[in-house]
Amino acid sequence: MPHPSRRSAVAPFQVMSILDRVAQLRAEGRDVISLCAGEPSGGAPRAVRELAASTHAGGHALGYTSALGLRELRGAIAGHYGRWYGLDVSAERVAVTTGSSGAFMLTFLAAFDAGDVVVLARPGYPAYRNILDTLGCRVVEVDCGVEVGFQPTPELLDGVLAEHGRVAGLVIASPANPTGTMIGRERMTALVAWCAEHDVRLVSDEIYHGITYPADPAAPDARGVCAWDVPDAGSAVVISSFSKYWGMTGWRLGWALLPPDLAGAVDALAGNVALCPPAPAQHAALGAFSDATYAEADARVADLARTRAVLLDDVPRLGWGPVAPADGAFYLYAGLGERLGRYASSVEWCEALLEQEGVAVVPGVDFDGARGHEYVRLSFAAGAEAVREAVRRIERFQE
Repeated sequence: MPHPSRRSAVAPFQVMSILDRVAQLRAEGRDVISLCAGEPSGGAPRAVRELAASTHAGGHALGYTSALGLRELRGAIAGHYGRWYGLDVSAERVAVTTGSSGAFMLTFLAAFDAGDVVVLARPGYPAYRNILDTLGCRVVEVDCGVEVGFQPTPELLDGVLAEHGRVAGLVIASPANPTGTMIGRERMTALVAWCAEHDVRLVSDEIYHGITYPADPAAPDARGVCAWDVPDAGSAVVISSFSKYWGMTGWRLGWALLPPDLAGAVDALAGNVALCPPAPAQHAALGAFSDATYAEADARVADLARTRAVLLDDVPRLGWGPVAPADGAFYLYAGLGERLGRYASSVEWCEALLEQEGVAVVPGVDFDGARGHEYVRLSFAAGAEAVREAVRRIERFQE
Protein backbone atom coordinates (compact mmCIF):
# COMPACT_ATOMS: atom_id res chain seq x y z
CA MET A 1 0.00 0.00 0.00
CA PRO A 2 1.56 3.38 -0.95
CA HIS A 3 2.15 5.79 1.90
CA PRO A 4 3.42 9.36 2.32
CA SER A 5 7.17 9.80 2.55
CA ARG A 6 8.79 10.03 5.96
CA ARG A 7 10.36 13.34 4.91
CA SER A 8 6.89 14.87 4.51
CA ALA A 9 6.06 14.42 8.19
CA VAL A 10 6.79 18.02 9.20
CA ALA A 11 4.94 19.90 11.89
CA PRO A 12 2.18 22.24 10.67
CA PHE A 13 2.67 25.98 11.13
CA GLN A 14 0.34 27.03 13.97
CA VAL A 15 -0.20 30.48 12.52
CA MET A 16 -1.97 29.03 9.47
CA SER A 17 -4.47 27.13 11.66
CA ILE A 18 -5.09 30.29 13.67
CA LEU A 19 -5.69 32.32 10.51
CA ASP A 20 -8.24 29.73 9.40
CA ARG A 21 -10.05 30.06 12.72
CA VAL A 22 -9.93 33.86 12.50
CA ALA A 23 -11.61 33.70 9.08
CA GLN A 24 -14.26 31.33 10.43
CA LEU A 25 -15.07 33.56 13.42
CA ARG A 26 -15.27 36.64 11.22
CA ALA A 27 -17.63 34.79 8.87
CA GLU A 28 -19.82 34.16 11.92
CA GLY A 29 -19.93 37.89 12.61
CA ARG A 30 -17.34 38.03 15.41
CA ASP A 31 -15.12 41.09 15.84
CA VAL A 32 -11.62 39.61 15.74
CA ILE A 33 -8.30 41.45 15.99
CA SER A 34 -5.58 39.43 14.30
CA LEU A 35 -2.05 40.01 15.56
CA CYS A 36 -0.67 36.79 14.15
CA ALA A 37 0.25 37.17 10.48
CA GLY A 38 3.77 38.12 9.42
CA GLU A 39 2.42 40.42 6.77
CA PRO A 40 2.72 44.21 6.50
CA SER A 41 -0.46 46.08 5.68
CA GLY A 42 -0.86 48.27 2.62
CA GLY A 43 0.30 45.88 -0.08
CA ALA A 44 2.75 46.64 -2.86
CA PRO A 45 4.04 50.19 -3.41
CA ARG A 46 2.25 52.36 -5.93
CA ALA A 47 4.94 52.19 -8.61
CA VAL A 48 4.98 48.40 -8.47
CA ARG A 49 1.20 48.18 -8.84
CA GLU A 50 1.22 50.66 -11.73
CA LEU A 51 3.98 48.80 -13.51
CA ALA A 52 2.07 45.53 -13.06
CA ALA A 53 -1.03 47.08 -14.58
CA SER A 54 0.84 48.55 -17.56
CA THR A 55 2.71 45.27 -18.10
CA HIS A 56 -0.55 43.36 -18.41
CA ALA A 57 -2.27 46.11 -20.42
CA GLY A 58 0.64 46.30 -22.82
CA GLY A 59 0.19 42.76 -24.02
CA HIS A 60 3.53 41.40 -22.83
CA ALA A 61 3.80 37.69 -23.51
CA LEU A 62 5.06 37.08 -19.94
CA GLY A 63 6.72 33.84 -20.89
CA TYR A 64 9.59 32.12 -19.13
CA THR A 65 12.50 34.26 -18.02
CA SER A 66 16.00 33.08 -17.20
CA ALA A 67 15.97 30.51 -14.38
CA LEU A 68 17.67 33.07 -12.14
CA GLY A 69 15.41 35.94 -13.18
CA LEU A 70 15.31 38.90 -15.52
CA ARG A 71 18.76 40.32 -16.06
CA GLU A 72 17.37 43.84 -15.56
CA LEU A 73 15.88 42.87 -12.19
CA ARG A 74 19.06 41.14 -11.07
CA GLY A 75 20.93 44.33 -11.89
CA ALA A 76 18.43 46.44 -9.95
CA ILE A 77 18.80 44.22 -6.89
CA ALA A 78 22.58 44.45 -7.16
CA GLY A 79 22.23 48.25 -7.27
CA HIS A 80 20.09 48.11 -4.12
CA TYR A 81 23.11 46.76 -2.23
CA GLY A 82 25.15 49.70 -3.41
CA ARG A 83 22.44 52.11 -2.28
CA TRP A 84 21.90 50.65 1.20
CA TYR A 85 25.26 49.13 2.11
CA GLY A 86 27.80 50.63 -0.26
CA LEU A 87 28.53 47.16 -1.67
CA ASP A 88 29.61 46.50 -5.24
CA VAL A 89 27.57 43.40 -6.06
CA SER A 90 27.60 41.88 -9.53
CA ALA A 91 24.24 41.06 -11.08
CA GLU A 92 25.72 37.62 -11.85
CA ARG A 93 25.75 36.91 -8.11
CA VAL A 94 22.01 37.57 -7.77
CA ALA A 95 19.46 34.76 -8.11
CA VAL A 96 15.83 35.86 -8.22
CA THR A 97 13.60 33.20 -6.64
CA THR A 98 9.99 32.33 -5.96
CA GLY A 99 9.86 34.15 -2.65
CA SER A 100 12.59 33.86 -0.04
CA SER A 101 11.17 30.38 0.57
CA GLY A 102 12.41 29.40 -2.88
CA ALA A 103 15.79 30.90 -2.09
CA PHE A 104 16.09 28.82 1.07
CA MET A 105 15.09 25.62 -0.71
CA LEU A 106 17.54 26.18 -3.56
CA THR A 107 20.35 27.26 -1.22
CA PHE A 108 19.90 24.30 1.12
CA LEU A 109 19.76 21.88 -1.82
CA ALA A 110 22.92 23.35 -3.33
CA ALA A 111 24.92 23.78 -0.13
CA PHE A 112 24.14 20.76 2.07
CA ASP A 113 24.05 16.99 1.71
CA ALA A 114 21.80 14.59 3.57
CA GLY A 115 23.31 13.96 6.99
CA ASP A 116 25.07 17.33 7.19
CA VAL A 117 24.78 19.17 10.51
CA VAL A 118 23.14 22.58 10.10
CA VAL A 119 22.78 24.86 13.12
CA LEU A 120 19.79 27.08 13.84
CA ALA A 121 19.00 29.50 16.65
CA ARG A 122 16.10 28.67 18.91
CA PRO A 123 13.64 30.45 18.96
CA GLY A 124 13.54 30.81 15.20
CA TYR A 125 11.47 30.60 12.06
CA PRO A 126 10.17 26.99 11.81
CA ALA A 127 10.43 26.69 8.02
CA TYR A 128 14.25 26.59 8.22
CA ARG A 129 14.06 23.46 10.36
CA ASN A 130 11.27 21.85 8.36
CA ILE A 131 12.92 22.36 4.96
CA LEU A 132 16.25 21.04 6.25
CA ASP A 133 14.53 18.05 7.83
CA THR A 134 12.85 17.14 4.54
CA LEU A 135 16.26 17.26 2.83
CA GLY A 136 17.72 14.82 5.34
CA CYS A 137 20.00 17.28 7.13
CA ARG A 138 20.70 16.93 10.84
CA VAL A 139 19.30 20.09 12.41
CA VAL A 140 20.90 21.21 15.66
CA GLU A 141 19.11 24.01 17.48
CA VAL A 142 21.06 26.27 19.82
CA ASP A 143 19.11 27.64 22.76
CA CYS A 144 19.46 31.43 22.43
CA GLY A 145 17.70 33.07 25.34
CA VAL A 146 17.49 36.57 26.68
CA GLU A 147 21.02 36.32 28.13
CA VAL A 148 22.52 36.29 24.60
CA GLY A 149 19.94 38.60 23.05
CA PHE A 150 18.08 35.69 21.40
CA GLN A 151 20.91 35.37 18.85
CA PRO A 152 23.76 32.82 18.54
CA THR A 153 27.32 33.49 19.67
CA PRO A 154 30.63 31.88 18.68
CA GLU A 155 30.83 30.41 22.19
CA LEU A 156 27.50 28.60 21.75
CA LEU A 157 28.64 27.37 18.35
CA ASP A 158 31.87 26.04 19.88
CA GLY A 159 29.68 23.81 22.04
CA VAL A 160 27.91 22.43 18.97
CA LEU A 161 31.23 21.77 17.27
CA ALA A 162 32.57 19.96 20.33
CA GLU A 163 29.51 17.71 20.43
CA HIS A 164 29.09 16.96 16.73
CA GLY A 165 32.64 17.13 15.38
CA ARG A 166 31.74 18.89 12.15
CA VAL A 167 29.19 21.53 11.24
CA ALA A 168 28.26 22.14 7.61
CA GLY A 169 26.01 25.18 7.94
CA LEU A 170 24.72 27.97 10.16
CA VAL A 171 21.47 29.82 9.45
CA ILE A 172 21.02 33.22 11.08
CA ALA A 173 18.32 35.86 10.81
CA SER A 174 18.53 39.58 11.53
CA PRO A 175 16.04 41.04 12.23
CA ALA A 176 14.76 37.69 13.45
CA ASN A 177 11.35 36.10 13.43
CA PRO A 178 9.84 35.78 16.07
CA THR A 179 11.98 37.99 18.32
CA GLY A 180 12.75 41.01 16.15
CA THR A 181 16.28 40.97 17.55
CA MET A 182 19.23 42.03 15.40
CA ILE A 183 22.84 41.04 14.97
CA GLY A 184 25.11 44.06 15.27
CA ARG A 185 28.31 44.54 13.32
CA GLU A 186 30.61 43.20 16.03
CA ARG A 187 28.66 39.95 16.46
CA MET A 188 28.10 39.54 12.72
CA THR A 189 31.85 39.88 12.18
CA ALA A 190 32.51 37.30 14.88
CA LEU A 191 29.97 34.82 13.46
CA VAL A 192 31.29 35.17 9.91
CA ALA A 193 34.85 34.70 11.18
CA TRP A 194 33.81 31.60 13.14
CA CYS A 195 32.24 30.12 10.02
CA ALA A 196 35.32 30.87 7.94
CA GLU A 197 37.62 29.33 10.55
CA HIS A 198 35.60 26.11 10.76
CA ASP A 199 34.64 25.80 7.06
CA VAL A 200 30.95 26.35 7.80
CA ARG A 201 28.52 27.72 5.21
CA LEU A 202 26.71 30.78 6.57
CA VAL A 203 23.17 31.49 5.33
CA SER A 204 21.97 34.93 6.42
CA ASP A 205 18.24 35.69 6.32
CA GLU A 206 17.92 39.46 5.85
CA ILE A 207 14.32 39.70 4.63
CA TYR A 208 13.35 42.21 7.33
CA HIS A 209 16.20 44.61 6.58
CA GLY A 210 14.83 48.13 6.33
CA ILE A 211 12.11 47.44 8.92
CA THR A 212 14.23 48.57 11.85
CA TYR A 213 13.89 51.07 14.68
CA PRO A 214 17.34 52.55 15.36
CA ALA A 215 17.93 55.43 17.74
CA ASP A 216 19.74 57.18 14.88
CA PRO A 217 18.15 56.47 11.48
CA ALA A 218 21.22 57.98 9.78
CA ALA A 219 23.65 55.55 11.45
CA PRO A 220 25.67 53.36 9.02
CA ASP A 221 23.99 50.10 10.07
CA ALA A 222 20.52 51.49 10.67
CA ARG A 223 18.83 49.16 8.16
CA GLY A 224 20.73 46.08 9.36
CA VAL A 225 24.21 44.63 8.86
CA CYS A 226 24.56 42.66 5.65
CA ALA A 227 26.66 39.50 6.05
CA TRP A 228 28.51 40.37 2.85
CA ASP A 229 29.62 43.66 4.42
CA VAL A 230 32.08 42.07 6.88
CA PRO A 231 35.44 40.36 6.29
CA ASP A 232 35.72 36.64 5.43
CA ALA A 233 32.16 36.33 4.10
CA GLY A 234 33.26 34.84 0.78
CA SER A 235 31.26 31.61 1.11
CA ALA A 236 28.16 33.14 2.73
CA VAL A 237 24.72 33.27 1.15
CA VAL A 238 22.49 36.29 1.77
CA ILE A 239 18.74 35.82 1.32
CA SER A 240 16.15 38.58 1.08
CA SER A 241 12.73 39.30 -0.36
CA PHE A 242 10.27 41.84 -1.69
CA SER A 243 7.69 40.61 0.85
CA LYS A 244 8.41 42.66 3.97
CA TYR A 245 9.98 46.09 3.37
CA TRP A 246 8.11 46.44 0.06
CA GLY A 247 4.94 44.71 1.34
CA MET A 248 4.76 42.27 -1.59
CA THR A 249 4.00 39.02 0.24
CA GLY A 250 1.66 37.45 -2.32
CA TRP A 251 3.83 38.36 -5.29
CA ARG A 252 6.20 35.52 -4.32
CA LEU A 253 9.48 37.13 -5.23
CA GLY A 254 12.75 36.91 -3.34
CA TRP A 255 16.44 36.57 -4.06
CA ALA A 256 19.75 35.13 -2.95
CA LEU A 257 23.23 36.59 -3.19
CA LEU A 258 25.39 33.61 -4.09
CA PRO A 259 29.10 32.87 -3.71
CA PRO A 260 30.77 31.67 -6.91
CA ASP A 261 30.87 28.00 -5.89
CA LEU A 262 27.07 27.79 -5.56
CA ALA A 263 25.97 29.89 -8.55
CA GLY A 264 26.04 27.10 -11.13
CA ALA A 265 24.30 24.60 -8.86
CA VAL A 266 21.53 27.01 -7.93
CA ASP A 267 21.02 27.92 -11.60
CA ALA A 268 20.64 24.25 -12.57
CA LEU A 269 18.37 23.47 -9.63
CA ALA A 270 16.19 26.53 -10.26
CA GLY A 271 15.61 25.53 -13.86
CA ASN A 272 14.43 22.10 -12.76
CA VAL A 273 12.42 23.08 -9.68
CA ALA A 274 10.49 26.12 -10.90
CA LEU A 275 11.80 26.93 -14.41
CA CYS A 276 11.77 30.60 -13.38
CA PRO A 277 10.26 32.98 -10.81
CA PRO A 278 6.83 34.48 -11.68
CA ALA A 279 7.39 36.66 -14.75
CA PRO A 280 4.63 39.25 -14.05
CA ALA A 281 5.96 39.84 -10.54
CA GLN A 282 9.50 40.25 -11.87
CA HIS A 283 8.49 42.92 -14.37
CA ALA A 284 6.50 44.79 -11.73
CA ALA A 285 9.27 44.57 -9.14
CA LEU A 286 11.42 46.85 -11.27
CA GLY A 287 9.30 49.64 -9.79
CA ALA A 288 10.62 48.89 -6.30
CA PHE A 289 13.90 50.74 -6.69
CA SER A 290 12.88 54.33 -7.44
CA ASP A 291 13.41 57.16 -4.95
CA ALA A 292 9.64 57.53 -4.62
CA THR A 293 9.16 53.85 -3.80
CA TYR A 294 11.88 53.85 -1.15
CA ALA A 295 10.24 56.92 0.39
CA GLU A 296 6.84 55.21 0.36
CA ALA A 297 8.25 52.11 2.05
CA ASP A 298 10.11 54.19 4.64
CA ALA A 299 6.87 56.02 5.48
CA ARG A 300 5.24 52.67 6.22
CA VAL A 301 8.16 51.74 8.46
CA ALA A 302 7.63 55.02 10.32
CA ASP A 303 4.00 53.98 10.90
CA LEU A 304 5.21 50.65 12.25
CA ALA A 305 7.61 52.47 14.56
CA ARG A 306 4.73 54.46 16.05
CA THR A 307 2.69 51.29 16.57
CA ARG A 308 5.70 49.57 18.13
CA ALA A 309 6.06 52.45 20.58
CA VAL A 310 2.40 52.08 21.57
CA LEU A 311 2.84 48.35 22.15
CA LEU A 312 6.06 48.69 24.14
CA ASP A 313 4.39 51.32 26.33
CA ASP A 314 1.38 49.07 26.98
CA VAL A 315 3.08 45.71 27.45
CA PRO A 316 4.29 46.34 31.03
CA ARG A 317 0.63 46.40 32.12
CA LEU A 318 0.27 42.81 30.94
CA GLY A 319 2.88 41.48 33.36
CA TRP A 320 4.77 39.48 30.74
CA GLY A 321 8.45 38.65 30.67
CA PRO A 322 11.05 38.25 29.40
CA VAL A 323 10.24 40.46 26.41
CA ALA A 324 12.48 40.52 23.33
CA PRO A 325 13.48 44.07 22.36
CA ALA A 326 11.79 44.08 18.89
CA ASP A 327 14.65 46.06 17.31
CA GLY A 328 13.39 45.14 13.84
CA ALA A 329 10.58 43.39 11.93
CA PHE A 330 7.07 43.84 13.38
CA TYR A 331 6.83 41.25 16.13
CA LEU A 332 6.84 41.21 19.90
CA TYR A 333 7.97 37.92 21.44
CA ALA A 334 7.32 37.59 25.13
CA GLY A 335 7.11 35.06 27.93
CA LEU A 336 3.73 34.83 29.64
CA GLY A 337 5.23 34.01 33.03
CA GLU A 338 2.59 33.79 35.75
CA ARG A 339 0.00 35.09 33.29
CA LEU A 340 -0.10 31.62 31.76
CA GLY A 341 -2.35 30.86 34.73
CA ARG A 342 -4.36 27.67 34.59
CA TYR A 343 -3.49 26.89 30.98
CA ALA A 344 -1.13 24.02 30.24
CA SER A 345 0.75 25.94 27.54
CA SER A 346 0.64 29.01 25.34
CA VAL A 347 -1.30 26.94 22.77
CA GLU A 348 -4.29 26.61 25.10
CA TRP A 349 -3.83 30.20 26.30
CA CYS A 350 -3.95 31.54 22.73
CA GLU A 351 -6.97 29.38 21.86
CA ALA A 352 -8.87 30.70 24.88
CA LEU A 353 -7.91 34.32 24.14
CA LEU A 354 -9.20 33.99 20.58
CA GLU A 355 -12.47 32.34 21.54
CA GLN A 356 -13.23 34.57 24.55
CA GLU A 357 -11.90 37.97 23.52
CA GLY A 358 -11.46 37.76 19.76
CA VAL A 359 -7.71 38.42 19.77
CA ALA A 360 -5.44 36.18 17.68
CA VAL A 361 -1.78 35.81 18.66
CA VAL A 362 0.64 32.96 17.96
CA PRO A 363 1.88 30.49 20.60
CA GLY A 364 5.65 30.23 20.85
CA VAL A 365 5.71 26.48 20.14
CA ASP A 366 5.99 27.27 16.43
CA PHE A 367 9.35 28.88 17.07
CA ASP A 368 10.79 27.05 20.08
CA GLY A 369 10.11 23.40 20.82
CA ALA A 370 11.80 23.63 24.22
CA ARG A 371 10.42 26.78 25.84
CA GLY A 372 7.85 28.04 23.37
CA HIS A 373 4.97 26.71 25.48
CA GLU A 374 5.62 29.70 27.76
CA TYR A 375 5.85 32.35 25.01
CA VAL A 376 3.62 34.16 22.53
CA ARG A 377 4.32 36.24 19.43
CA LEU A 378 2.31 39.33 18.52
CA SER A 379 2.50 41.00 15.12
CA PHE A 380 1.98 44.76 15.41
CA ALA A 381 1.63 45.21 11.64
CA ALA A 382 -2.13 45.61 12.18
CA GLY A 383 -1.66 49.22 13.34
CA ALA A 384 -1.81 51.26 16.55
CA GLU A 385 -5.59 51.28 16.98
CA ALA A 386 -5.83 47.49 16.67
CA VAL A 387 -2.89 47.02 19.05
CA ARG A 388 -4.39 49.30 21.72
CA GLU A 389 -7.72 47.48 21.61
CA ALA A 390 -6.00 44.09 21.62
CA VAL A 391 -4.02 44.99 24.74
CA ARG A 392 -7.24 46.09 26.48
CA ARG A 393 -8.86 42.76 25.63
CA ILE A 394 -5.81 40.78 26.76
CA GLU A 395 -5.84 42.65 30.09
CA ARG A 396 -9.49 41.73 30.52
CA PHE A 397 -8.80 38.12 29.60
CA GLN A 398 -5.96 37.85 32.13
CA GLU A 399 -8.12 39.27 34.89
